[in-house]
Amino acid sequence: MNPPDRLRAPEANRSNALHPGAWWLWALGLAVAASRTTNPLLLGLIVGVAGYVVAARRTDAPWARSYGAFVKLGLFVVALRVLFSVFLGSPIPGERLLFTLPELPLPDWAQGVRIGGRVTAEQLVFAVYDGMKLAVLLICVGAANALASPARLLKSLPGALYEVGVAVVVAMTFAPNMVADVVRLRTARRLRGRPTGGVRALLQIGLPVLEGALERSVAVAASMDARGYGRTAQVPRAVRRTTAVLTLGGLLGVCAGSYGLLAAQGAGYGLPLLAAGLLAAVAGLRLGGRRAVRTRYRPDRWGIRAWLVAGSGAAVAAAMIRAASVAPDALHPGVVPLEAPALPLWPAAAVLIGLLPAFVAPVPKETSR
Repeated sequence: MNPPDRLRAPEANRSNALHPGAWWLWALGLAVAASRTTNPLLLGLIVGVAGYVVAARRTDAPWARSYGAFVKLGLFVVALRVLFSVFLGSPIPGERLLFTLPELPLPDWAQGVRIGGRVTAEQLVFAVYDGMKLAVLLICVGAANALASPARLLKSLPGALYEVGVAVVVAMTFAPNMVADVVRLRTARRLRGRPTGGVRALLQIGLPVLEGALERSVAVAASMDARGYGRTAQVPRAVRRTTAVLTLGGLLGVCAGSYGLLAAQGAGYGLPLLAAGLLAAVAGLRLGGRRAVRTRYRPDRWGIRAWLVAGSGAAVAAAMIRAASVAPDALHPGVVPLEAPALPLWPAAAVLIGLLPAFVAPVPKETSR
């Protein structure tokens, strides 16, 4: 085997498929990077990186088609944020008046809140920047949802989280399956010469979609009951209490640490809290796994490619956290006074590290050459 062939990503199969947790860690790394900046150029670059990886490594499974829905949801969030800023006002002062809406008089107890009034260019730009940040976070979640198999992700969860994982996976797969059903029904109506737009068509499509979702839920519940789902082993009471304390304390630490990493000034305490919370949570989950009696058939392995994919997302997040403390002005372009955003070079180069999964992750069969 030649060295170039050894470095080339192999064709995906059951033995070398990438661990689904690696995709989620990669996407969460991009999300952390997006939460550290309001620069539209960097946010657009993050969206481009996520979209390129999704286009290069997604399959034709139903959940893989949900990325476009998340992109549309992100655009809707930006538009909604701008509308709120126009009609409900903004605390951002501005001098470049665009237009003035009729202002609705409010009682004295509603001081500080206004409906209508002046609309400036500064407040609109601030609303667009703020909405883009939330939109990119949603798009990163959509990228993970399009690349990671929910069923394999459920199999990879610890035994203590299996019950919770089932509910989460069902919730995650509902939207992609619903999107696939809508596309299938619209295609069928188009082939029959029936309209696919309008309120009447929406009502005629919506009922079969909801009926299909209900039938899938009933089928999943029946199959779980037939396989003896919910059986647990007996463990001592002291082990159960220790498990509850470690798991609850660890999850609280993870939440506090994640908030610190996502906040503007919380990187100092966020990382130690996150590390301590993860250790406590892992210990609690290991103890809680004694109650689970299920076995795993061919569990997914965490190989070198999974480390590279997850590490690329972590590298992007670490670089953006560092950039937020070293060069905050580059990551947050000024709004008052209004100025054009500039693309900082080394943070942009760090975001490009997120493209690594498009070259190291196994290639799906339908896109392999």
